[in-house]
Order: sequence, then structure tokens, then C-alpha cells
Amino acid sequence: MAVPHGPAGVGEARHRMRDQLRTGGVSETVIDDAVLILSELLSNACRHGRPLGGSLTGDGDVRAAWRVDTSGRLTVEVTDGGGPTRPVPSTPSVTARGGRGLNIITALAKDWGVRDDVHGEVTVWVVVQDDAVSAHRRDDFATRVTAPSVAQLPDLDFADAFDNLD
Repeated sequence: MAVPHGPAGVGEARHRMRDQLRTGGVSETVIDDAVLILSELLSNACRHGRPLGGSLTGDGDVRAAWRVDTSGRLTVEVTDGGGPTRPVPSTPSVTARGGRGLNIITALAKDWGVRDDVHGEVTVWVVVQDDAVSAHRRDDFATRVTAPSVAQLPDLDFADAFDNLD
């Protein structure tokens, strides 16, 4: 589906995906993961990529696609007009407002990658699940999300600190 290059179309794409996957009998936990992945991919495409041009989808759009193939593999793809950087996971600071999307995708997905088109289009694809109908969310999700390291502060003895104020 064509989605406006910006936040306006993300909600519509999420609702359409959820409805179609439910109709297809996909597990609710897999649908939840797929919808989150779609949101991250669309947000990244709008933040870091250019809109698609030409007659394929019209100016100002990105493309979102998902499918469950005959073996039950659920794949999600988002295509934009390319950008100045390549999609790679980052290591944001603890206080950063963004930069965690591809880390979340890496933790949720079976596999993901980037495909370049001869017309300058870039597609980020994600294999969400190999058996989308009977699969459940993996229990080790929390251990697969890499958090930035935080420097340890020394233990403080507040009584000593107050004694030294005099």
C-alpha cells in the first residue's frame, strides 16, 4: 500500500495490517510484533529516507507491504526513495529520544536486511516469523534487546556527605 511520507499514514497501515493478518489466521502475538515492526520501519523511512517519486506510487509516498507465504513465513517490507545513510542499528544514549527502532526490530524478528533498487529505492525487509499462524512471541525478548551501557556510580555515604558540609 502507498503510505504518505510522514506520520499521517502510519495508523492506517497498522490497522490494515492487523485486519488482514487476523483474517489470515495469524497468531495475535505475531500480529502485535508485526505491527510494531511496521511502525518502526515506516517511522525510519519518513525520518531518514526520501519519498518515492514517479508514477509508481506518486510523490510524497513510501510503500508498505506484508505477506504470509505458502510456508507460513510472515515478511514485512517498507520501501522509500533512499537517503544519505544506510539503515543500521545504533547505540543511543539513555536519554536519547530515538535510535532504538532497528534494535527493537532485531530483537523481535527472525531476520532483516536492506535491498537497493536500480532506481535508487531502498527496501528494508523483515522476516517476522517463520510460522506466523501457530507461532508465539519468543520468551527471551528482553535479553535480545541491547541496552546502552550505563556507567556505575560509586556508592555514596550520604551521612558522610552531610558531615562534610559544615
